[in-house]
Amino acid sequence: MDLEKIFKNNEKWIEDKTQSDPAYFENLNKGQKPEVLYIGCSDSRVTAEDLMGMQPGELFVHRNVANVVNAIDLNAQSVINYAVTHLEVNHVVVCGHYSCGGVKAAMEAKDLGILNPWLRNIRDVYRAHKEELNGIEDEQKRYDRLVELNVKEQAINVVKMAGVQKAMRKRGMKIHGWVFDIKTGKLIDLKFDFQKVLEEIMEIYKLED
Repeated sequence: MDLEKIFKNNEKWIEDKTQSDPAYFENLNKGQKPEVLYIGCSDSRVTAEDLMGMQPGELFVHRNVANVVNAIDLNAQSVINYAVTHLEVNHVVVCGHYSCGGVKAAMEAKDLGILNPWLRNIRDVYRAHKEELNGIEDEQKRYDRLVELNVKEQAINVVKMAGVQKAMRKRGMKIHGWVFDIKTGKLIDLKFDFQKVLEEIMEIYKLED
């Protein structure tokens, strides 16, 4: 790939933006006030702004392999804390995708070196839902279901955070679990009730102000 093409694309992008709005970059430079924190997968085929039809400044984005929210991952924890506490987003979206290589790798009994501790987060999801998943005979459907359950469990991990609980209680911030279907381009709301999840886990995970 000729990287010079990227800079030419950038020049064309600037031209297109300023033709329709001469003050576009001036306004962009004034700051950000996104409504949504998007936590998604690093997969190169899944770009948040494109699939959601959003513009720069409308999404605060964090991406990693298989959209994992790990309690000791300071990167993810810092992003979520900043978005929820300082930017005061109104929605947190955990978005997985079918045909996810990270989820697929977690289903295989292979030593993948440095990836092992990361994939263990997804294997833990499998363990927690082993009865349901092992009851699905079709391997592809089992794979797809693990993608969905991983979204749910990672979103629950978001709910466990003190700042998130505070925002849900005090200003009604919403948590969402979505899946992007690469085969069709469709964005699917899994319709998990995370307010109910918050109530169910309070005995163990409630963190007071």
